[in-house]
Amino acid sequence: YVQALTGRFTDHHAFMVQIHLDNIDHLDAAILRIEERTEQVMAPFQAAREALTTIPGIGIVVANAVIAEVGPTVDAFPDAAHLASWAGVCPGQNESAGRVKSTKTRPGNRYLKANLGIAALAISWSKDNHLHTKYWRIVSRQGKQKAVVAIEHALLVIVWNLLHDG
Repeated sequence: YVQALTGRFTDHHAFMVQIHLDNIDHLDAAILRIEERTEQVMAPFQAAREALTTIPGIGIVVANAVIAEVGPTVDAFPDAAHLASWAGVCPGQNESAGRVKSTKTRPGNRYLKANLGIAALAISWSKDNHLHTKYWRIVSRQGKQKAVVAIEHALLVIVWNLLHDG
């Protein structure tokens, strides 16, 4: 066993490891600067962000993305259905003569959809909330993709009501 622990770590290897560690330190510093700048920019919207983080599955990063894409108020959307449609999280219902043709969602806002997808998957792993139960009920009937879209839609309805009515 002692021979297995004896390696060939030369000065060149130490040099290469040091370069990688310096790069990691540089990236950590850059991430810290970005986070500080984000906090400065989001300061006027602190109340809306705190309200959004009370929703299951929505953390600070997703709340920041929702505020950035939708705005701190949802005055541009007359109701939650318009917001969900704009975001592209309304499943299509193209049916004729009892035959379902397509249930694809519209393209919508890809940044908002990506962050809502993160929140939906976080909900799938959370416990003791209505959205978790809804997610797994839809998964058992229709599959994960439709469940994620349904939870994204439900989240946007909650977001609209929370930002519109408080």
